[in-house]
Amino acid sequence: MDNLELTAPGLVLRPWRDEDAAVVLVELADPEIARWNAQGVTDLPQARAWVRRRADWSSGTHVSLALTDAADGRLLGGASLHQIQDGDAAIGYWTAAAARGRGVASRAVTALTAWGFGELGLHRVQLWHAVDNEASCRVAERSGYRLEGVLRESHRYGDGRRHDEHLHARLATDP
Repeated sequence: MDNLELTAPGLVLRPWRDEDAAVVLVELADPEIARWNAQGVTDLPQARAWVRRRADWSSGTHVSLALTDAADGRLLGGASLHQIQDGDAAIGYWTAAAARGRGVASRAVTALTAWGFGELGLHRVQLWHAVDNEASCRVAERSGYRLEGVLRESHRYGDGRRHDEHLHARLATDP
């Protein structure tokens, strides 16, 4: 899978590379990413380690890809299938500030989900986000993930508080 490359309109999803670290360092410091997806990356060596962890799929428990602009290769974000086990997985994503509001996350989630169903034989993929993260709710809905319920105070986000989360999911048998 080292050469895995997925496409979606205007996007290429590809494995992480060491040269992505400098952009990752800048983007993960963005207040919106830190709020919803805090990573604790504060310097270039940590960013390199972060990129390398995502590029190492040897455990079989995750597939993490960089989201890049199909026209110029610019890094626009990241998406991961993780917690892969027994036909189930979760999906997560983030987008660079300059890429938000352009459908990047929805297109990436749709493409990675389809690949997971087709290539990994997944049956169920879950997506959860803080209830007050309306943008992520739109991503889930646009990517075909049905709202299944609310997980009360289920995750501590970057603000240090526990938030209620929406749980969305897609099944391989969903239209």
